[in-house]
Amino acid sequence: MRADIINPFLVSIVNVLATMAQTEAKVGKPVIKRDNVGQGDVSGVIGLAGEQTKGSIAITFTEKAIIDIASRMLGEELDKVDETVADMVGEITNMVTGGAKKILSEKGYKFNLATPSIIVGKGHMISHKSKAPVILLPFETSAGSFFVEICFDDFAVKKQ
Repeated sequence: MRADIINPFLVSIVNVLATMAQTEAKVGKPVIKRDNVGQGDVSGVIGLAGEQTKGSIAITFTEKAIIDIASRMLGEELDKVDETVADMVGEITNMVTGGAKKILSEKGYKFNLATPSIIVGKGHMISHKSKAPVILLPFETSAGSFFVEICFDDFAVKKQ
């Protein structure tokens, strides 16, 4: 997958967490994901479709990381993955995807976004909207790990 498609999602997740949760996120080495098992405990998955391509992203948080991030965002101490924390994963997924969509639109790519789906539980499965390889980007925060999965069909047209 091309860096010009991946990088807007990286920029957006780092910006969202820094702005909304005062959390620094450092990206690790990307790899091709070989299965459908979520790497964390709670995931937000959202589809994107446009004239050039379609695909989806998933943001998967470990329990420790999302409890810290959600606590910071809400300004209150949370201690478990509950409905409030799951809702925060949906909001983060929306904000990250919206930020990436804005960056991509400035490069000539146009997308419509679906409503994010939230999946909770250890070992949950993530289904992407494309049969293309899934790029897995690991991130570290002071509170723990999270992962961004990006999966898009090949881009038929670079720009409109």
